[in-house]
Amino acid sequence: MVPLLLVLLLAVILFGLGFVVKAFFWIALAVIVIWALGFLMRGTSAGGSRGRWYRW
Repeated sequence: MVPLLLVLLLAVILFGLGFVVKAFFWIALAVIVIWALGFLMRGTSAGGSRGRWYRW
């Protein structure tokens, strides 16, 4: 009985870990796309030069 519970627990942990890793992958992909769009669409300053592409 204990080995069966351990196998089920391992399956649940691995399933959850796989879901979290996939979610982090999609979040990272969205951040990269937003960063690239911000980099490409940055505004110009009053002097006509391109401003900083970062906010910090």
